[in-house]
Amino acid sequence: MTDTTSLPYRPCAGVMLVNREGRVFVGQRLDSTLEAWQMPQGGIDPGEDALEAAWRELREETGVAREHAELVATAPDELTYDLPDDLIGKVWHGKWRGQRQLWFLFRFLGEDHDVDIATAEPEFRAWRWAEPAELPDIIVPFKRDLYRQLVDIFADPLDSLRRA
Repeated sequence: MTDTTSLPYRPCAGVMLVNREGRVFVGQRLDSTLEAWQMPQGGIDPGEDALEAAWRELREETGVAREHAELVATAPDELTYDLPDDLIGKVWHGKWRGQRQLWFLFRFLGEDHDVDIATAEPEFRAWRWAEPAELPDIIVPFKRDLYRQLVDIFADPLDSLRRA
């Protein structure tokens, strides 16, 4: 049995994409049978800037082009989550104990038809817009605390976007 506390966190960028109604993009992962939804996120490549990784992940996972989004806010600190014990060793070849993520809030400037999850390497089987307050309830349980923190961190800019 590996001592999971000795494993590092995988560096990652995440995107909270908010539409004109103040709702957030969530997708259902292809590799999961759970009725769980998540926001776009993914690893930061060696030498890659976190914001560039966020833009790349947004495009790779949602098909949303850069001209259809704009950066609104950046979380001040990285957030972490640990994988449940039964997933360590199955995910990322056992190299990481979880992820450390820098999150970005983007305003979606496009229309729903500008979202296309049938990308070159699809991650999601379905997508929808969700209310920010429901995010912690629809994510896998081991990421709930992180999503609660995100809703709090981005509360003011989310409020501003709703009023805009």
